[in-house]
Amino acid sequence: MRGLVVLVALACVATAQHQALIDYLERRLLAIEDRITLWQEQTTRYASELRELKQQMVLQLESLDKEKETLRTNLDSVGTRVDRVERELDYLETHNGAQPCVDVDDKLIEQQVTLVTKKQNSKYFKLTDCSDMMSSIKAMKILKRVGGSKGTWTKDTSGASGKVFIFNGTAEDTINEFADVKDFTRSQGLSLSTNLKLPSAWRGTGHVVYNNHVYYVTQAEEIMVVKYDMGNSSVTDSTVFPVQDHVPVYGLNPDTVMDLAVDEEGLWAIYATRQNERHISLAKMDSGSLDIEQMWDTNCPRENAEVGFVICGTLYVVYNTKQPGRSQVQCVFDVNDLVTSEEAPLVYFPKRYGSHSSLKYNPQEQLLYAWDDGYQILYKLTMKQKLEI
Repeated sequence: MRGLVVLVALACVATAQHQALIDYLERRLLAIEDRITLWQEQTTRYASELRELKQQMVLQLESLDKEKETLRTNLDSVGTRVDRVERELDYLETHNGAQPCVDVDDKLIEQQVTLVTKKQNSKYFKLTDCSDMMSSIKAMKILKRVGGSKGTWTKDTSGASGKVFIFNGTAEDTINEFADVKDFTRSQGLSLSTNLKLPSAWRGTGHVVYNNHVYYVTQAEEIMVVKYDMGNSSVTDSTVFPVQDHVPVYGLNPDTVMDLAVDEEGLWAIYATRQNERHISLAKMDSGSLDIEQMWDTNCPRENAEVGFVICGTLYVVYNTKQPGRSQVQCVFDVNDLVTSEEAPLVYFPKRYGSHSSLKYNPQEQLLYAWDDGYQILYKLTMKQKLEI
């Protein structure tokens, strides 16, 4: 009997513990359900807020797209207007000459006579019949873009052939040669060219091709001009330029230590020295022997100078700004004193890409071969007669 009572007592205790456990589990489940309900409410609220934010972002993006399109349209319109203004400026600059003076007194006439007499006494002793000077840029043509930002391209300036020569870069030893301009323009890059390897590397962008010879500048301790015969693939002659303490000839183009040029009178060297550091110097060279025939210190500053070229014994120096803008001829030096910077027309080049690393005049075609930030450009020139004395 006692055992039965004990069993009953134990059963009661177990039942009570079991009920307590069940009550505890129910409370925990209710708490978990409350938290789940809270999480669901928060998730629903966050999802609603995200949807609203998404709608706002979509509206803002649509508004930005509309503003972007409006801005692009405005920029296109501004670009068109700027191009039109530049063309009008080019027209005005090249067609509106200086107004003639009506009243001229005797003193002014005497000054002009004295100036003319002075000019007659300082002529270049190898004067030819060439009397053209640059008047304006008649037209331009962008052929293609090939190579790096700096380089030189040209034809044989003597008219010996129609081949096109590419000097890509400022320190290489291989020229790319094309059969003609047509092959150059239709070539994919340099694919239609043949390689012409020089015996040494050139320096800068001041090289020319003349009478089937490459004239290029190289530099070790001294500046040297090398004459390379493309017919027999050999160096015909070379000379150390007889001037000490060279400095780069153009302030905005420091890679060019010397610039060779060809005009109707032959081969020229445009250079600068530390002794006359502020201004550019000019030398006439014998294209056969590379001897120096005559030298001049010009009044053309090196500062902000970009490139230069020679036409009929007249040096034209092109200037720009450190942040490339519109190139313009601002200084002219004539070896016969027939043209001064004041008398020469102010010539602007159309603004295109960056700045010229080279400008090579072809006297047979009266064209300038320009390298502008990797673009190969042709400028057609309009000429006029120099002052005849």
